[in-house]
Amino acid sequence: MSLALVLAVVAPATNGMQDFFAGPTGTFLFFGAMLAFAYFLMIRPQQQRQKQHQQMIGAIKRGDQVVLSSGVIGKVMRVEEKELGIEIAQNVTVKVVKSMVTEVRAKGEPAAANDAKA
Repeated sequence: MSLALVLAVVAPATNGMQDFFAGPTGTFLFFGAMLAFAYFLMIRPQQQRQKQHQQMIGAIKRGDQVVLSSGVIGKVMRVEEKELGIEIAQNVTVKVVKSMVTEVRAKGEPAAANDAKA
């Protein structure tokens, strides 16, 4: 048997769907599906985290214990529009930008340090 005859028998017949997806329409559908995939996998979750962070920052009140992005833990002494006054040690208050708060902990006094016991 000749090679051309074997290829003609073995090769499947092309149908309209293969031509449909091989052309520009298929390319458009592929990139559209990739954009939708990227949106639901990366962009939407980031937007939800940002919305939760904004709600958390908006709910900060005096007396809350917060953790800053640098790892500093302090007690909120003053709340302004875009800034907070945070007491990081006794009689040491720093002014920080609200967006640097990464976590708001339960309201209450922090535990005493080990060296305070004597």
